[in-house]
Amino acid sequence: MAKKPVRGKKSKPARKSAKKVVKKAPAFAPTKLKLVRPVPSNIEIAQAAKVKPILQVAEELGVRENELELYGPYKAKIKLEILDRLKDKPNGKYVVVTAITPTPLGEGKSTTTVGLSQALGAHLGKKSVAAIRQPSQGPIFGIKGGAAGGGYSQVIPMEDFNLHLTGDIHAITASHNLVAAALDVRVMHEKQQDDEKLFNALCPPDKKGNRKFSPTMLRRVKKLGINKTNPNDLTPEERSRFARLDIDESTITWRRVLDVNDRFLREIQVGLGKDEAGFEHRSGYDITVASEIMAILALTTSVKDMRDRFGKMVVATNKRGEAVTVEDLGVAGAVTVLMKDAIKPNLMQTLEGNPATVHAGPFANIAHGNSSIIADKIALKLVGKDGFVCTEAGFGADIGMEKFFNIKCRYSGLMPHVVVMVTTVRALKMHGGGPKVVAGKPLPTVYTDENLELLRAGLPNLERHIENARKFGVEVVVAVNSFATDTKAEVELIRDAALKMGAMDAVVSTHWADGGKGAKKLAEAVVKAAEKPSKFQFLYPLENSIKSKIADIAVKLYRADGVDYTPEAEEQIERFTRLGFDKLPICMAKTHLSFTTDASKKGAPTGFRITVREIRASVGAGFLYPILGDMRTMPGLPTRPAFFDVDLDLKTGKVVGLF
Repeated sequence: MAKKPVRGKKSKPARKSAKKVVKKAPAFAPTKLKLVRPVPSNIEIAQAAKVKPILQVAEELGVRENELELYGPYKAKIKLEILDRLKDKPNGKYVVVTAITPTPLGEGKSTTTVGLSQALGAHLGKKSVAAIRQPSQGPIFGIKGGAAGGGYSQVIPMEDFNLHLTGDIHAITASHNLVAAALDVRVMHEKQQDDEKLFNALCPPDKKGNRKFSPTMLRRVKKLGINKTNPNDLTPEERSRFARLDIDESTITWRRVLDVNDRFLREIQVGLGKDEAGFEHRSGYDITVASEIMAILALTTSVKDMRDRFGKMVVATNKRGEAVTVEDLGVAGAVTVLMKDAIKPNLMQTLEGNPATVHAGPFANIAHGNSSIIADKIALKLVGKDGFVCTEAGFGADIGMEKFFNIKCRYSGLMPHVVVMVTTVRALKMHGGGPKVVAGKPLPTVYTDENLELLRAGLPNLERHIENARKFGVEVVVAVNSFATDTKAEVELIRDAALKMGAMDAVVSTHWADGGKGAKKLAEAVVKAAEKPSKFQFLYPLENSIKSKIADIAVKLYRADGVDYTPEAEEQIERFTRLGFDKLPICMAKTHLSFTTDASKKGAPTGFRITVREIRASVGAGFLYPILGDMRTMPGLPTRPAFFDVDLDLKTGKVVGLF
């Protein structure tokens, strides 16, 4: 008969089970692709895909279940607390995917980002994450389409990715318009009430005569230099300073936003109701992804940092010339509450089962066009020192890449290792003098037939982008995103030219048709380039003047002869300098279809100047954005928008016609 263990002592099996067991994340299991020829539509591929449960994707990546907030079986948000657990883990390699000046069709940056990540993970055995922006519904229902990638290099579920996802953009719309409502009504109430009435309305006494400041009011009191926490202790002069913002209406810069390409809301008249008579004024709408709140979501590093940035957003100046902020309006705390879930990155997967983070989507030619710092930081820790994070910078390298380096990397402190420069035969032919490319219309045959002369004439555009990337001290790998109509002679011409232009390597990639397998050589080139020491540097120091920083971008990257300013822009530069905003980085709002401000000027033009029409201050986000030429902050819909094709199959419940 076995002896009973003595009370208070552990038997051998018990002692063994008491040891701390560290559970290792399971090995990554790629999802095998079933390639179909001819390649079906993006949505057909996505809907036929085998989708892993998001809990499996998270476990393979090293994310614990209690660090997730599930949004159904295939997507989740990652809690920011994960950064505390991973703070001592080394970062992986940081790869930014950009492109030459694109055609209106786009040249496949998102597709390349996903295909490269699939190649690194499923075919080279590297831990990898694709970091992708969330797309705006404006372009999705307009002309550009979705941004989940394409062909056999997509993020799935594709419909979720492109439509609503977890509601982050809707939260931004609500938050931004709350600020607009607070601003207009504050102007109205201040005109209708004297200082004492304003103060009593803001800090009403209870039955015992006691008053209190809300948390946001305490921040304003501190900003004013009033060292008091009890409203009853304020002097009449202090009550007036606290209660009256005294906004100069001619300086209001805060507009409304909407995530729809509604050109008829670009300029509007508000206050036309009978109760608002006498307070009518002009306003307008921007696309939601151009909101400063979106820019803050992409550039923030914590909830506290986000709360502080929201408070610093400038909406106008007062009649003494001082900045009026969202904190002064008293709405910064409410905005933070609306955004408290949006700050958490979204976790999804690629067609081959690689993890993908989808977070933030600032417009690339208006805002800074990059996914969030938080998502990248989490991903870099999760992949570890031998892993890779592939992040996409919107539009051409003169826009998205420049802003990635000078704005995003400046605030994140992250060091990029490799630039992947995406190019296509069709885009280079366009830059060589080919006919106009129009979205929704068939390509002229010159783009689908071999034409080496036209292709060769467009190569200077690629050369300029390579030169620009190397000015930042980062190695460049050119990815020739190959289409079925490209000939061997055409892609070899590009590859040979890119090497002579200073690229470390140039690789033909077929990831759209073949998935990660088609980007394997590209992935190998990226791994090799990432092993070289980075000599990253910024284009300009922040201490330079506003005009000096604008000129550095315009002259050194665009190759403009100089910069001209409208009287309005000159006045804004003077005001922002006086307010101390001149030490912020610059975020150019410019057409993505040319190095110039004229979208019709292709190739690598010289002998031009750029005009700064106006400059806006995104102080909370941390940049100034000059608006160049006739750049619009609210896109419009074409004659035949993409929404004509989008519908719901009432028998299956599936979305149809989504690209």
